[in-house]
Amino acid sequence: MIKNIIFDFGDIFINLDKQIVFKEMEKHGVHDFLPRLTPLNEAFEVGSIGPEEFLNELHLHFPQVSPTEIKRIWNSMLLDFPEYRLQFLEDLVKQQDYRLFLLSNTNALHIPHVEQQMGKQQFERFRNCFEQFYLSHEIRLRKPNQEIFEFVLNENNLKPSETFFIDDSIENTLAASPLGIKTWNLLVGKEDIISLKERL
Repeated sequence: MIKNIIFDFGDIFINLDKQIVFKEMEKHGVHDFLPRLTPLNEAFEVGSIGPEEFLNELHLHFPQVSPTEIKRIWNSMLLDFPEYRLQFLEDLVKQQDYRLFLLSNTNALHIPHVEQQMGKQQFERFRNCFEQFYLSHEIRLRKPNQEIFEFVLNENNLKPSETFFIDDSIENTLAASPLGIKTWNLLVGKEDIISLKERL
């Protein structure tokens, strides 16, 4: 019986365009963004470096792109947060059938941008739906490292067999499964979080 639900954020609640960063950088003549980006992005997502260092490091690699422009491009992947998903989540809270948690790989640039984009009131509505709101750069752990799942389970005394994890990345759901956590690898564009009850 499922008693706990752990949600990812991007492409589960807020829509993303994960390719736009590469497309925008290509406009500046940058065609090899990904290989250089990965280690830096991972360090940023676990809070090992801050926003200024992250932007300056990218600017050193790509001097033709200003830090301000890099920040704009970096945040451009964050699209809309449909109200119907927030309403679905709030309805789920009202039912009081499950303990709800957020577990997101994110960074110190994206979250302030999301809050500004959604508006403070709507963002607080979202945040208040969760018992714990875990952001990778704050807890210094990131998916798909199993340590992050063990951290959430242990900190909240959750039984894996009673816990359901939803993420749009197959590598993240595959990492959670061996711990005994039930998972849903949500297929973006084909499935929506509002059909959650069909999966439980």
